[in-house]
Amino acid sequence: MPELELEAFTCERDDSPLFEPLDLAIEPGEIVQVAGPNGAGKTTLLRALCGLFTNWKGRFSWRGNVLRRPNFDMLDQMLYLGHHPGVKRSLTARENLQWYFGVQGRVTPDKVENILAHVGLAGYADIQCQNMSAGQMRRVALARLYATYASLWVLDEPFTAIDVKGVEHLENLIENHAAKGGTVLLTTHQALSIPSFRTVHLVPFVQGQL
Repeated sequence: MPELELEAFTCERDDSPLFEPLDLAIEPGEIVQVAGPNGAGKTTLLRALCGLFTNWKGRFSWRGNVLRRPNFDMLDQMLYLGHHPGVKRSLTARENLQWYFGVQGRVTPDKVENILAHVGLAGYADIQCQNMSAGQMRRVALARLYATYASLWVLDEPFTAIDVKGVEHLENLIENHAAKGGTVLLTTHQALSIPSFRTVHLVPFVQGQL
């Protein structure tokens, strides 16, 4: 059974589709890159699947259940990282992760420290995120991936503002997640070195095609 399935799915803006209807089935353990030209609707598609954009048509299913919007089970098993890092700028890196993992109730303080070290923020744990570079804030956001229990990762341009070493670490993390049966749906302008990913192309809608 597919983890996520779309049938004749498209998002609309100003009563017009952004892209041609999409049929897509993603199995557990798959890494799927959504590609297409700027403005094709890649970010909007990901936001729609997360319940953050509701003006769409078609059919979408989660583990065999047809949904109008993501239900609690799907949201509980999803981690979404968008264009913005999604960190509280007035909090430190440590405080952001303590809050995030505290909500889940699944990660100990020692684990937080290990994760900060793993993403290269051990020496920056007590700096407010508003005083960090864009790359450092992105590392705070990506640190969630190292301890989340979510099976579905929805990642919108996750490689933005991170260096070559960070890209390598993130690719390994994505590949390991899929190897354990997790599912990854992402957009990126980065040329991926992951051998096992599949690309789905969005075709921009042109008036009169449908």
